[in-house]
Amino acid sequence: MAVITLNREKLRYNYERLNSFFKHKHIEWSVVTKMLCGNELFLKEVLALEPTQVCDSRVSNLKTIKKINPDVETIYIKPTPKRSVASVVKYADISINTEINTIKALSEEAQKQGKKHKIIIMVEMGELREGVMREELIRFYAQVFELKNIEIVGIGTNLSCLYGVLPNTDKLIQLTLYKQLIEAKFNKKIPYVSGGSSVTIPLIFTNQLPGGVNHFRVGETLFLGTNVYNDEPSSLLKQDIFTLKAEIIELIEKPRVPEGDFGTNLEGERFTFDQADLGKTSYRAILDLGILDIDKSSLFPIDKDIEFFGASSDMIVVDLKANPNDYMVGDFLEFSLNYMGALRAMNSFYIEKRVI
Repeated sequence: MAVITLNREKLRYNYERLNSFFKHKHIEWSVVTKMLCGNELFLKEVLALEPTQVCDSRVSNLKTIKKINPDVETIYIKPTPKRSVASVVKYADISINTEINTIKALSEEAQKQGKKHKIIIMVEMGELREGVMREELIRFYAQVFELKNIEIVGIGTNLSCLYGVLPNTDKLIQLTLYKQLIEAKFNKKIPYVSGGSSVTIPLIFTNQLPGGVNHFRVGETLFLGTNVYNDEPSSLLKQDIFTLKAEIIELIEKPRVPEGDFGTNLEGERFTFDQADLGKTSYRAILDLGILDIDKSSLFPIDKDIEFFGASSDMIVVDLKANPNDYMVGDFLEFSLNYMGALRAMNSFYIEKRVI
């Protein structure tokens, strides 16, 4: 079985750097834990950092979070499915919303549970994922303010996740102006302008973040130490919080080129081979890890001499060349991960999770 490890001290390092940075800028922030896929062991490490808020897009994960720490404020960061209304009200202190009928259902359920449910209304700012159209905002807010068991605590937007639309000063100024317009129109205070996520953090360093944006939702930058805006490592943070280790289950010197008639593999790929490799051999290691668990394009060998030959459902084959490091069957090869790699590995039932 392969193993994904979480480095406790490096996670704390990134958290403290981000927390100090946001405090200095008078910005509140919440930790987005959806990458952890509800894993209780790793969630305990996050909650031990004592974040003020934790976000997730799965109700079952919020339930686990509340089991670990009933007092932490939770945010459900996806429009609520009707079938999940009762659970969202129970396990999420705040939810993001874009549909008036869903918000009405949340209000009715909140009344049944004897509580007020807080919401952040998301605005469409060009990414074309969740968000109320801007020309409908005033009418939309007017309807929501009529609901007795709903408290609007924010206006927000999502950028970059679907089409890669990047945040910029103009879009975020528009968001803050909508907040001011709604406050003036309805004589209500809206605490949060939740316009920030990992991709927005670099705008702070370049003084492009409007002052009214006061709430961030951060996952990838915390866990992977990335500058998401430029898709590169952040020099201020640790990148190796996660490491994936896969066991070698076969290691044999074999020809570099397969032989026989060729069709397509299980992913529909058709291969061609360098004729210069005919007659050559190398050490091929089969790893106890496959496409079922992760895409090999999301794996980056720590040993830079290792290259990938290919992958099938349960096995990945790598090229050790002349095997200069004398790897043996039973040894583990280590890999760093990008966002999708960590997400896939965390979601795999077949990969063990450990804290180091």
